[in-house]
Amino acid sequence: MLRTANRILLGLAGVVLVALGAAVLAGALDLPRRWGLALPSGWPLAGPDDVPLSAARRRGWSRQTWWWPTLIGGLGAVVVLSLAWLLAQARRHRLREVGVDSGDGETVVVRGRALQEALAAEAAALEGVEDAVITLTGRRTAPRARIGLTLAPNARPAGALRRLDAEVLRHARTSAGLLRLPAEVRLRTVRHRARRVG
Repeated sequence: MLRTANRILLGLAGVVLVALGAAVLAGALDLPRRWGLALPSGWPLAGPDDVPLSAARRRGWSRQTWWWPTLIGGLGAVVVLSLAWLLAQARRHRLREVGVDSGDGETVVVRGRALQEALAAEAAALEGVEDAVITLTGRRTAPRARIGLTLAPNARPAGALRRLDAEVLRHARTSAGLLRLPAEVRLRTVRHRARRVG
């Protein structure tokens, strides 16, 4: 839902910016006069010397009683909507709770953070893994795991991935009663200083 809304908003913003940019470019290059295009009478950017808002029009609007409250209210609404959108982006990354099938037809709700910590502790205990960070995303009935593993310098990535899937993710699927638990795994190694010899 949020991803679709993001795409729609970005698409609309892109269309508006492209249209405004094309209008400014056409006016700056004097294309309407060169190509013989008839523009509406109130069009602000008909030629290269025109400005979107003339000084006389600015002075006329600033004398109106509605101008400053409307301007400040509009800018305030833009700021509030931008902050709400930004908070929605940050909030969507973590799953607060996961629905676990108890086996008798009821669904038990488990805190997402508790499940993340249990999975991270089990993953960090794997051979060759120095640290593990797990974030659950998605819906409470269909979670997804984003896993970051920090491997020891002598660890084998393929072996760590196999054990992660065969042990940690399988335990998570079994305990939560999930048919699937898609996971995105990012690997990195511990940096260590080179040793001097001799």
